[in-house]
Amino acid sequence: MLSQDSNDDTEDVSLFDTEEETVSRPRKSKIRHPVASFFHLFFRVSAIVVYLLCELLSSSFIACMVTIILLLSCDFWAVKNVTGRLMVGLRWWNHIDEDGKSHWVFESRKTSSEENKTVSEAESRIFWLGLIACPVLWVIFAFSALFSFRVKWLAVVIMGVVLQGANLYGYIRCKVGSRKNLTNMATSYLGKQFLRQGQTDDFTSLKHP
Repeated sequence: MLSQDSNDDTEDVSLFDTEEETVSRPRKSKIRHPVASFFHLFFRVSAIVVYLLCELLSSSFIACMVTIILLLSCDFWAVKNVTGRLMVGLRWWNHIDEDGKSHWVFESRKTSSEENKTVSEAESRIFWLGLIACPVLWVIFAFSALFSFRVKWLAVVIMGVVLQGANLYGYIRCKVGSRKNLTNMATSYLGKQFLRQGQTDDFTSLKHP
């Protein structure tokens, strides 16, 4: 079980403690949930394609905007509630307690060796590739719309950044754990990069006195 955050409004817990038991199978590269894998990419890729081809598909900005927002909304719901749980055993959600206080919960399936065998490596790659690549594209679209003065599209691309970025952040929290662990990982990575750069500089200085 993952540790709980120091803040009262978030917690990291193990997933499916009381849900159905999953039959342990050897980890394979095959896709065990083809429908979930398809829809994990379908809505988000479709939204990007419609955005890129909107001027060719329709002369109506309103029709394109509504279509993109519907696709983004369907993607947000499907990824948050279905594909993350099935493909990688992760889930994040929010609930209101009896005092009316909002709590964010980030869950991950138990990490025993038997449970890990139920996760398909192929599905895991598909999940994280789609989860990371698409928000990056929407960020690029946002800068492109801003610098090209396509102001009317800013609301659409910001919607893409927010909805897909929220799922990305939520699942990273599920995978890594608390915000403290996430900060420690970032700090450790930056420290290794600085150390590696320092060693490279020292080697260069020794080679060329």
